Amino acid sequence: MASEATTVTVPGPNGPREVRISSPGRVMWPDAGLTKLDLANYLIDVGEPFVAANGNRPVSLQRYSGNIDGEMFFSKNPPKGAPDYVRAVTVTYPSARSHPQLVIDEPAAAVWAAQMNTVVFHPWASRANDPDNPDQLRIDLDPQPGTDFDDAIPAAIELRSVLEEAGLTAFIKTSGNRGLHVYAPIHSKHEFLEVRHAVIAAGRELERRMPDKVTTAWWKEERGTRIFVDFNQANRDRTIAGAYSPRAVPTAQVSCPLTWEELENADPGKYTITTVPDRLKKVGDPWAAMHDHPGDIDVLLTWWERDVRNGQGEMPFPPEFPKMPGEPMRVQPSRARKPGE
Repeated sequence: MASEATTVTVPGPNGPREVRISSPGRVMWPDAGLTKLDLANYLIDVGEPFVAANGNRPVSLQRYSGNIDGEMFFSKNPPKGAPDYVRAVTVTYPSARSHPQLVIDEPAAAVWAAQMNTVVFHPWASRANDPDNPDQLRIDLDPQPGTDFDDAIPAAIELRSVLEEAGLTAFIKTSGNRGLHVYAPIHSKHEFLEVRHAVIAAGRELERRMPDKVTTAWWKEERGTRIFVDFNQANRDRTIAGAYSPRAVPTAQVSCPLTWEELENADPGKYTITTVPDRLKKVGDPWAAMHDHPGDIDVLLTWWERDVRNGQGEMPFPPEFPKMPGEPMRVQPSRARKPGE
């Protein structure tokens, strides 16, 4: 019954830990019939690669009051009663205020988060010991209405070439829904705004090469049936689902790292909390060596400066951000006043 509790044993770097799971029979994914205990067991099965991808980073937890069809909220501060192996780090937000944010250091911390009805894990692009300077450049390829996952594949492949020309090594994963996420490890010597500019430069270059297929247009009315390069996901406190994180979609899909060789025939619906553990046993973790050879964004920043000189300057920021230097008006183009009006 959902009201009963159970205890699971979670292996980890400090030895096994016992984590209590209340309401283990609660159905979290009604369409798939998967429970809270299924979620906890999934996180145990993928524990090492999950922590390798998402650990030692400030993380936001996407939690649910019941199942994925119920009320959702984000949790950043460590909830009361967090065990001593769940730590926090103080981070600064775009508003300039600061407060502690959760950090996951071992699989038991992720399983405890599942006990708190966490489904999706959103790690920052920076490490807990240096939260102001990302060590990952992240680009979210977001299919717009009239496009789908298959349309994102050629965009990702060309983006890989763009980043390679800029001296960066790209890694790929499914978003866990319809899109693709492209990451590149970087030296953590640039603040979020500079990394955002590097992402915009890469996106603009990709758009020039695939103008009918890709867009960097922030306003939805200008995107058309193209893949949107969501550059604003590179901002401070803007995150995307982490590698191996479950998603709140009916089939319990996972944001799954792939090899580039797998991408052309990839089917995001095949990567779920029931299939990914076996996949890891068979093919291993495609992201295991991601941070062995980080690169620099210097070339991308020269592209950014070139584009600024050519009249392509700052792009709009998310609405919750303060007004930023050089930012254009946050007015939907169709509603903007024309000269003389």
